[in-house]
Amino acid sequence: MTVRAVVRGVGHYLPKRIVENAEFEATLDTNDEWIRGRSGIERRHFVSEGETTSTMAAAAARAALEMAGMDANEVDAIIVATSTADLTFPSAATMVQAELGMKQGFAFDVQAVCAGFVYGLANANALILSGQARRVMVIGAETFSRIMDWTDRSTCVLFGDGAGALLLEAQDGEGTSADRGILATDLNSDGSYRDLLFVDGGVSTGTTGYLRMQGNQVFRHAVEKLASTATTAMTRAGVEASDIDWVVPHQANIRIIQGTAKKLGLPMEKVVVTVQDHGNTSAASIPLALSVGYSRGQIKTGDLLVTEAIGGGLAWGAVVLRW
Repeated sequence: MTVRAVVRGVGHYLPKRIVENAEFEATLDTNDEWIRGRSGIERRHFVSEGETTSTMAAAAARAALEMAGMDANEVDAIIVATSTADLTFPSAATMVQAELGMKQGFAFDVQAVCAGFVYGLANANALILSGQARRVMVIGAETFSRIMDWTDRSTCVLFGDGAGALLLEAQDGEGTSADRGILATDLNSDGSYRDLLFVDGGVSTGTTGYLRMQGNQVFRHAVEKLASTATTAMTRAGVEASDIDWVVPHQANIRIIQGTAKKLGLPMEKVVVTVQDHGNTSAASIPLALSVGYSRGQIKTGDLLVTEAIGGGLAWGAVVLRW
């Protein structure tokens, strides 16, 4: 028998404030057609007063617990993937732990920007396979609206806020690709590309800073690296692209999503797409897409999924799992 990290619950939270592309026309030299044409984004959600990364993460976690029919104190660990934690410390994960009333176990954050949720899944999988934890809540949550330069039309129209959560549980499998749960992971990074996507603030500057991105350069790396990491993960899982039921990619840009699917030889009919409604929610985008895809009836028990992401660092990776 082989231990697998199997999905027991999924959930998400989106702020109530919806910002359509047209809203930016009052302050920026841009319009709906320009934004849609370059990104596929039509709208996004922004937090309102009182909403934070940790409150959204907790709401998404509650939804995942409800689906699983579990209480927070049945969970051994919480991992929050985020680049926009409420405070420098403590971690957003410990804040979620307190919000959920979880009095045991442990919680920590993972920071790999847009690839954060993939990194979080890999860490959760390792905790479960090692026996360190039986049930792990993995959450991606971001409030990127609070690190936007609202005068930079090339970046501020692309990002949104939200949270998604996946509850994983140790279950026995046969050790084959037919098992439910995480079948393989692949993680990568290259710090020499730091200047392509970063925030120009932090403890060294004494400021929060703003997101800065060389969009064309990030795009140049994205399709190749995403297709490569997805292929590596599929090979490790012992599956081929033709076996995949759904690609659930990081929702950054429709052209990147389309380019990656084409490079993998998969039709867009097999891709879960939410970028039009959420924008780029960084580490939250994959769990948001998983939750929305499940609620739409696209993702079903037994489906084989590959999910991949790339973000600042550069950091990128992929996970193959059977739902």
